[in-house]
Amino acid sequence: MAGRVSRLQVVRCPSDALSLTNCAIVSPQDFPGGDPRNRQHVRVCPAGVSDRTLLIFTIRQSPEVKPGTIGLSLTQRKFATASIGQDMDVFPYEFDRQTACCASVSLDVDFLQKKQSTAEPYDTDAMAEEFKSQFAGQAFHVGMPLAFSFMDKKLLSLAVKEMEVADTTPLKSGGDVKVAKGDIGLLLPNTKVTFDKGEGSTVNLTGKSKGKVTRQSIINPTWDFQRMGIGGLDKEFNAIFRRAFASRVFPPEVVEQLGCKHVKGILLYGPPGTGKTLMARQIGKMLNAKDPKIVNGPEILDKYVGQSEANIRLLFADAEEEERRLGPNSGLHIIIFDEIDAICKSRGSSGGSTGVNDTVVNQLLSKIDGVEQLNNILVIGMTNRRDMMDEALLRPGRLEVQMEIGLPNETGRKEILKIHTALMRQHGKLADDVSLDELAALTKNFSGAEIEGLVRAAQSTAMNRLIKAASKVEVDPQAMEKLRISRSDFLNALENDVKPAFGTSQETLQVMLSRGIINWGAPVSHVLEDGMLLIQQARSTESSGLVSVLLEGPHNAGKTALAAQLAKNSDFPFIKICSPEDMVGFSESAKCMQIRKVFDDAYKSSVSCILVDNIERLLDYGSIGPRYSNLTLQALLVLLKKQPPKGRKLLVICTSSRKSVLQEMEMLSAFTAVLHVPNLSEPKHMITVLEESDAFTKQEVQSIARSIEGRRIFIGIAKLLGVIDLVRQTEGDYRVSKFLSKLEEEDAIELRG
Repeated sequence: MAGRVSRLQVVRCPSDALSLTNCAIVSPQDFPGGDPRNRQHVRVCPAGVSDRTLLIFTIRQSPEVKPGTIGLSLTQRKFATASIGQDMDVFPYEFDRQTACCASVSLDVDFLQKKQSTAEPYDTDAMAEEFKSQFAGQAFHVGMPLAFSFMDKKLLSLAVKEMEVADTTPLKSGGDVKVAKGDIGLLLPNTKVTFDKGEGSTVNLTGKSKGKVTRQSIINPTWDFQRMGIGGLDKEFNAIFRRAFASRVFPPEVVEQLGCKHVKGILLYGPPGTGKTLMARQIGKMLNAKDPKIVNGPEILDKYVGQSEANIRLLFADAEEEERRLGPNSGLHIIIFDEIDAICKSRGSSGGSTGVNDTVVNQLLSKIDGVEQLNNILVIGMTNRRDMMDEALLRPGRLEVQMEIGLPNETGRKEILKIHTALMRQHGKLADDVSLDELAALTKNFSGAEIEGLVRAAQSTAMNRLIKAASKVEVDPQAMEKLRISRSDFLNALENDVKPAFGTSQETLQVMLSRGIINWGAPVSHVLEDGMLLIQQARSTESSGLVSVLLEGPHNAGKTALAAQLAKNSDFPFIKICSPEDMVGFSESAKCMQIRKVFDDAYKSSVSCILVDNIERLLDYGSIGPRYSNLTLQALLVLLKKQPPKGRKLLVICTSSRKSVLQEMEMLSAFTAVLHVPNLSEPKHMITVLEESDAFTKQEVQSIARSIEGRRIFIGIAKLLGVIDLVRQTEGDYRVSKFLSKLEEEDAIELRG
């Protein structure tokens, strides 16, 4: 038959086994002989059509095919656009084995029957060996579809995507083999075979013979880390990048070799205004992924039964579809939950509810890391209340990267100020006397949002200077040139407009210290000195992180004022007062929650001070009975002994007039130190207070001194100051006698015999 054209009629391939050879089946009478090791090849085209397209098939003889016919499988007929009974012209085709040998061939893979798809992994190395074993010596060209039976697994559909053909002719003259892309070639036992997933394919390919997919970088190529606009959060951002994104930068095959699973969830928690939402927004911009889906927690909830769970499923639908279609090459889908604690409270904690919250948590858990887990998602949750979150959501595999976005330190505050004043500096609207270093030092415990508010307040103060408030509100025509935000504008905003939520309770401290501290004797000096030592201990890096001190003494001895003075002397950025007067009418549980909140807020600051005033009143202690709140007592005992988080320092100053009661409650052991604040006990103590008060003349003080000389004194400083205030309202010689009589009425001085 060599050199002679045959006109053959197309028939079905006689058997499934022959169709899997991917050869054209002919009768031995039409193509007799032929060495099985040296296969014959033909070019086919429709009868009578001068089609020069190279449509090459390797042929195989079978007596099951009648003479004058050629058996083509369904796949081959589609490829050749031939129908049953159609006549085809068949030309013998000879390959030049020096110029037509395949150096490499790349094949797209899919399941031959979509309904029989499976998630079972297919080893591409074993597939390559099996492919060369079955088809060595056969002709292939780009675009040719194939049916492939791999071991005992499902039938696969292959398509030749591209190939490289080797030209060995230069070897004769001592040159090197030339390899170039080609359209047609012969498969050899040493041809490099690689497999890629076809479009829409769900075949799970593994092994080294898997083709390298051109991947889009996960990091946006236009992203500039220097212009992130996140001040003071470099450490946190670097930690998030290391944990959540480093594995996604590498190709899927490298990650597969490590057996590494990507992080699927990040939880950002911390005080309000510290930059959690900004951090999530910047992560979305940084990643070269699909546009993030941003949803507020409460938006998930719906009044219709089952709709809340359906809303969760809808968020993950696109990621699931792309995961099925592209597998490891799927793009990254980001889902950002703001206020995630609204839908992810601990299951079983909502007593008397319909249980919707629990089912929403269950649905979210199953979607992030359930039986049919996704590897192409990144869930970012943000909350101020991490303690309310269901613990199952916080385990590894779910929201495993938990990053506290805390209050910025001084360096971070300077960075934030620099960001928010950048445009002002660029356009010359910031006065030369403004020092960002000074402002960063003055804004202790300010959050990022509060610093931004401070800048706005300073701007409004500066703009207000240029507004003429006459019968009409007018702007100075030269305002554009005159407008400068000065240091005084920032200081005014600090003083009057913006106060940090986690700062010092200045107003309360000022009320407590309204009469100042009168150092009437050695006992007061000792309390102040020991108090400063305890403050230094609390601040020290070598300390455990928790120092608690109890100031105890009689009523009206000035314990509250001394405690407030110690808190003020500490100069800690966070000072909060826990006082019974703020909890009048609270139930026991509400009181415990309020005390717990004060301590939780303190843990968010690097260095904190809590002043617990009149501790027996907090415990609802009453001497008639007696009675007390055991629930509040147990809460205080736990909190007074609880160590703050690592790297945080906490000083707790408590006051009490009932040391013996606290002793019976086994509370004294909870304190690092107990300092005694006594009443005035000597005449010289009282004279010192009288001289400091300026309520009496020098002669009156001397008269009082003569009257109390040698007599026993027992009065608290607060009671004494009250008596002095009363005497201020009198005039003349009556003042001294009135003062002494009031002291005798209060049993403050020993009566003369």
